[in-house]
Order: sequence, then structure tokens, then C-alpha cells
Amino acid sequence: MEIVKEWKGGKRFRYAVLDFDGTLSLIREGWQSVMISYFTEELRKTPGGCAKGEEETAALAGEFIFFHTGRQTIYQCIALKEEVERLGGVALDPQAYKDEYHRRLLERIDHRLRGLENGDIDPETLTVPGVYVFLEALQSRGVQLYLASGTDEEYVLRETALLRVAPYFKGRIYGAQRDYRLFSKKMVIERIIRENRLQGGELLGFGDGYVEIENIKSVGGLAVGVASNESGRQGVDGWKRERLIRAGADAIIPDYRDMAGLDAYLWG
Repeated sequence: MEIVKEWKGGKRFRYAVLDFDGTLSLIREGWQSVMISYFTEELRKTPGGCAKGEEETAALAGEFIFFHTGRQTIYQCIALKEEVERLGGVALDPQAYKDEYHRRLLERIDHRLRGLENGDIDPETLTVPGVYVFLEALQSRGVQLYLASGTDEEYVLRETALLRVAPYFKGRIYGAQRDYRLFSKKMVIERIIRENRLQGGELLGFGDGYVEIENIKSVGGLAVGVASNESGRQGVDGWKRERLIRAGADAIIPDYRDMAGLDAYLWG
């Protein structure tokens, strides 16, 4: 665990908001490479994109993709549309980009979903290490858990069930909607605070994306950045770490293996 800044808001956490992909689940491991590859293809079709090298174009795509990581996928597709137009191309509707991205991603992860469904794959192998002990520990402290994901809600509900983490949230699972204006992590956080009359210091947040860290910090909560190495399930992803710190994370963890250290940090 890396403590980025000392927490001075007390240790009375009552609620926690968790991201899903990369924070709990590794079912969609590799989604970034699928999206970067697809978006790079689209950008390279434009007059401005043709003038750039493939590596430069992929770096450009990667930057705005990560900036919107944690938000609904449609926002990355809206950013792609804007970039295509900026480079002199004729853009598709963002929903068309999202549908094609999902088609490519589901093609990549279909064997994982089928393996989980038929019992050939142990759910633990497709989670960030230590997840079950971590969720049990929060629950034993009386913390109410909420899950808020930028992935479409229908997929999140299916995948939380397959990984056997859904019971920890007791129905408090939220994901992207077809009408993207109806959902955001910020809305979920504001609703928790409003309905439970919380002070910001009573709220915890865990995520591997810029958005959820920023949202938790904006209301005065404690934000733990999960810089998970999704492909190796070991160690810190330096690219994530840098951006999570930039977003305002109070601490960085690679996974939940060091529950003693995390417990001491959160509860003293």
C-alpha cells in the first residue's frame, strides 16, 4: 500500500462506493487494448489521422480513453466522435461506435463468461486478488456497499452474479443506461449522501479510474486508487497509478492481498 496523503477526516466510514471492472472484476481484462485498437482504426481513417503515425494515434486514443475511464462507455465514444471531426473525418453516432466496441469486446471475453457459467473457470481467478476477504471485511465493519459501473447495467448484473459478489451489495448495483443522462457515478454518490444525510468523511471509494476517484474527493470522502495489474494479477500498473494520483487518490493499492495494512489504514 502506498499512502499518497494522510487522511484527516476520521475513521467513521459508513458507506462505500466501488467500481467494478479493474477494481473487483477481471472478466473484461484487455478492454483497453480492444478499445484503443478500434478507436485507432477509426482515427486513422481521417485526413488528420492519416498524417500521424500509428503509435502517435494510439497514444492519442489511449489518453482520452483513460480520462473517461469510470464513466459510461458512451462518453469515450462521444470523445471519439469529437476527435474524428477535429481530424477532418465524418463521424458516426457515438452509439454506433459503442455497439461496435461491445461486439469486439464480447468476442474477446465470451470464453470467460461461458467458463464461469458452466463451472470450468473458478470465479476467484477472474477477480482482483483478495476481493472476497476485502468485501467480507467491509461488511463486518457495518459498511453499506454500493457498486457503480460505467459498463451497461445488464452486463454488470450478469457478471457480478457470475463472480458471486452480488450478495455483498444487496441490490445496490448500478450501471450505465441506454439513455446515458439517467446515470452517473456522481448521481449515485449524491443520492447516498442525500438519503443518508452523510458527511463526506463517512464515505469510502475504491476504483481504478480517474472519474470515481475525482467524484469521491469532490464530496470529501476517502478515495483509494486500485492500480491493478489486470493481465498479471500481481503488482502495480504504473500507468494507472500515475493517473489515479493525479485524480486525487489518498492511497494506492495493487489489489486486496494486504488486508491487514488496508484495515489499519482505514480504521486505525
